[in-house]
Amino acid sequence: MSTQRGPVKIMGGPRGHGLGAVMVGEKSNNFKGTLVRLLGYLKPYWFASCCMILFVLLATLFNTLAPKILGDATTTIYNGIVNQTGINFTKLFYILLMLGGAYLLWGIFSYFQQIIMAHVAQKTMYSLRKDVDEKLSRLPLKYFDSQTFGEILSRVTNDVDTISNSLQQSLTQVINSVITFIMLLVVMLTVSPWLTLIAVATLPFSAFISAGVVKKTQKFFKGQQKSMGELNGHIEEMYGGHNIVKLFNHEKQVKDRFDEINEELYHNSRTATFASSIIIPLTNLIGNIGYVILCVVGGIMVAAGSLEIGAVQAFIQYLRQFNQPISQIANIANILQSTVAAAERVFELLDETEQIPDTKTPKTLNHIDGSVAFRHVSFGYSSEKILIKDLNMEIKSGDTIAIVGPTGAGKTTLVNLLMRFYEINSGGIYVDGIKTTEFTRSYLRNIFGMVLQDTWLFQGTIRENLAYGKESATEEEIISAAKAAHAHSFIKLLPGGYDFVLNEEASNISQGQKQLLTIARAILKDPDILILDEATSSVDTRTEVLIQKAMNNLMKGRTSFVIAHRLSTIRDATNILVMKDGDIVEQGNHKSLMEQNGFYANLYNSQFAQNNQA
Repeated sequence: MSTQRGPVKIMGGPRGHGLGAVMVGEKSNNFKGTLVRLLGYLKPYWFASCCMILFVLLATLFNTLAPKILGDATTTIYNGIVNQTGINFTKLFYILLMLGGAYLLWGIFSYFQQIIMAHVAQKTMYSLRKDVDEKLSRLPLKYFDSQTFGEILSRVTNDVDTISNSLQQSLTQVINSVITFIMLLVVMLTVSPWLTLIAVATLPFSAFISAGVVKKTQKFFKGQQKSMGELNGHIEEMYGGHNIVKLFNHEKQVKDRFDEINEELYHNSRTATFASSIIIPLTNLIGNIGYVILCVVGGIMVAAGSLEIGAVQAFIQYLRQFNQPISQIANIANILQSTVAAAERVFELLDETEQIPDTKTPKTLNHIDGSVAFRHVSFGYSSEKILIKDLNMEIKSGDTIAIVGPTGAGKTTLVNLLMRFYEINSGGIYVDGIKTTEFTRSYLRNIFGMVLQDTWLFQGTIRENLAYGKESATEEEIISAAKAAHAHSFIKLLPGGYDFVLNEEASNISQGQKQLLTIARAILKDPDILILDEATSSVDTRTEVLIQKAMNNLMKGRTSFVIAHRLSTIRDATNILVMKDGDIVEQGNHKSLMEQNGFYANLYNSQFAQNNQA
């Protein structure tokens, strides 16, 4: 392995997931643009949407005709009594029959419009959720480093659900209200232009109040969604580390922080809900004033003989219906604020910068030897702060490269660059002479097997977890890998053995047992290049010796990178990279580094002395 040219600076990457990492909602709202973009998801379902609008139109038509038919019935009864000619029951029967038919058809078309809208809304949200899921898979690792898990979950679940509920309920109401308003206006004009004028005169006041309140409440709905995301992030973070919170007696600080976020959420929600809830009472008040005026004027017109009493009755019903869509639209405007705020947060996620796409002409290898080269590699988590400068290394096939140094020196960062979890700023990393960017990410990562110090197991059986990297593994292969990792003995003691179900956090087994399972998983995959990131950090000394023997067998004949805190485990490494304060300060095998009596020797001797004292 050749020496590196120039200073090599390597620092640990961003590991925190604190709430301060993301500030959602800082940029101004784009209400119109977000709404148009959200409605764009309805385009593939335009035919179903048109059918829904047709059914809304028909339902509204029969619902609008019903008061006029009922008014004719009232006029028939009134004329029969006043004129002393008797009530024409035959005519009344047919009128009531028409009224029943109108209400029946209104119910049928209303039912079908809801069915179609439910279908359109769910298909639309299916597309949106699919886009979000695919987007998450294309985002670089640095995005997840800068976000709380709770914040991401809030956007994927709470915000998407808010959009889904609003879309299914509100869209139909908007269409229904607009069509009802227009149709009622036409029918009312045919009944009495003067009474229609009185009804329409109240609209500017209602519209002015609604527009003013909507404008004022917009920022509070955005703040409500932001606070909800922060609260989810805080709960997820504190629940995940509740043992540490209790250990350091930080329950009060955690509760105070929860109360602070909860108070902010309460303030935003209360202000938004209160301000928006006054829309309906105010519009109803204005509508009732118009209703009183209409009754007085209508009564005068009936007394003067210029209008039939049934027409006034129908008009009173129309006025009630006329105010209803206005109130509904005002209420929907309230809901729409929350919907657009949620949609804006989801679209912010969808607009995040993605990782560099895979090459369109990827290369593959018929046989992988496992040689690795770093040539003039520079890297930084930001362009302003370069952490690795001009790193050069040549690693032969079958070499075992140990990386040692204090915590935070960037040991894990180095192997993350190998698998393109982060993109280097300049230079190139090569596997068997081919630049890693010439492979697809999936192909490249399939070359590697990795055991991390932070174990990860999903909810499922032990068998499913072991076969995660090799779904086609046979029962014999799974058991063989478990035996090689010295996990078979404790697995057999669990209820159900390999069918034992791990819970969500895999907290129903010990940390050391989790570590053994991740090692068995890597053994089962049988990778071409192996990466061990302090893989024995969570096991006892006796088990560590057994695992080390198994790992030595696994590493035979394949290139391996070993990040080790216990230096006793890497004495047989081909080459050892020693890192201090971001620099590769020494390199060589164990014997040559001990003879140098430098930083590595001091680290080794201090650990040896500590072990003897223990």
